[in-house]
Amino acid sequence: MRTTQGWLRETTGGLPVTFWYLWAGTLINRLGSFVLVFLAIYLTQERGFSASQAGLVLGLWGVGGAIGTTAGGTLSDRWGRRPTLLTAHLGAAVMMLALGFARELWAVALGALLLGMFAEAARPAFGAMVIDVVPEKDRLRAFSLNYWAINLGFASAAILAGLAAEAGFLLLFVVDATTTVVTALIIFVKVGETRRAPTGGGHQGTGAPVGALRTILRDRVFLGFVTLNLFAALVFLQHISMLPIAMGDSGLSPTTYGSVIALNGVLIVVGQLFVPRLIRGRSRSHVLALASVVMGVGFGLTAFADTAWFYGLTVLVWTVGEMLNSPSNATLIAELSPAELRGRYQGVFSLSWQAAAAIAPVLGGLVREQAGNAPLWFGCAAIGGLMALAHLVSGPARERRAAILRAATGPAVPVVAIQPPAPQAAEVAATAPAEPTQVEART
Repeated sequence: MRTTQGWLRETTGGLPVTFWYLWAGTLINRLGSFVLVFLAIYLTQERGFSASQAGLVLGLWGVGGAIGTTAGGTLSDRWGRRPTLLTAHLGAAVMMLALGFARELWAVALGALLLGMFAEAARPAFGAMVIDVVPEKDRLRAFSLNYWAINLGFASAAILAGLAAEAGFLLLFVVDATTTVVTALIIFVKVGETRRAPTGGGHQGTGAPVGALRTILRDRVFLGFVTLNLFAALVFLQHISMLPIAMGDSGLSPTTYGSVIALNGVLIVVGQLFVPRLIRGRSRSHVLALASVVMGVGFGLTAFADTAWFYGLTVLVWTVGEMLNSPSNATLIAELSPAELRGRYQGVFSLSWQAAAAIAPVLGGLVREQAGNAPLWFGCAAIGGLMALAHLVSGPARERRAAILRAATGPAVPVVAIQPPAPQAAEVAATAPAEPTQVEART
């Protein structure tokens, strides 16, 4: 019992209350994240669109996401993290309902574009807010816990969405919109602004550094890491574009797909809390290289799958790679981001995911139609191997860059205080912090 309590205290203790509010919002939002998981099935089976049309719609979601992350990163630095998050969540809820009622292809495509834009505008603001409030020494734990919440919600949503789809696909859109609004309410009531005013000169009155985009474009180490993440995302996002179509071709139902893909979230929920301890102190480049190989092998095995259990096995394999990749990715991006440009750096990094979201379904569909199922999955395996080599080669430069930024980080002045009243802290963080709550925490 003491060992369990000590492990729980080590895993969750000392994190600020603001983080737990954001964590709760993430969990609630992901519990209702039905639409993207089942969008390919909805478009092809319910609406009768072709695989290429479904790929186009999913691609437009990614295009909208690319616009959203770029705008969200800029707004979170200029306007603030909190108003950017609120606007993004409320806009996403409205567009979620609009997409559910859309019928013509052009309306569905436009709805997907706008939904992707609002939904993904929240990502850089959220990431910057986490970095703002969580001390560097606790960030690996905080990102791992948030990732755990994402996948707990995802696992539950994948199963529930399969059942809800049997009652009617419109229900998926309604529930997703509702949980998004609830998340916005939590942020509105409990989370204050966390953006900090820079102390140096050379900045505009809004707090936005002059020449910010030029600085990012000259940061070759960061852009190299973003490029590697783009290729990882091209492989990973096949699980929501080509995997459901492949399982449908194998005669498996949407409910079966929901159960199989839920294994991804279940494994992460069970294992992710232990991953930070396993990789602590190890070379991040080696961890990322191993993650790339494992993820590539998992997707490569999909070429041989034709039954539910085999598809489930492939999901479990590439999920292990995802579990190794995510915490190292998150902490490395945090360390490669200058304090005054965190929102923009988060936005550019998120842009790699959105570019992949636009390219992956289209590219995957073309490869599958022109070359066949097996070349698609073997290609994913090959990309994983090449990425592993690239991480080993580029890793030392990334660590040197992170060390330089750590040494250069100076004190900053908070724009507003975000310390919540003590009674609220005790009510929300039941698991929490035996140590004194820190205001400057990353969510």
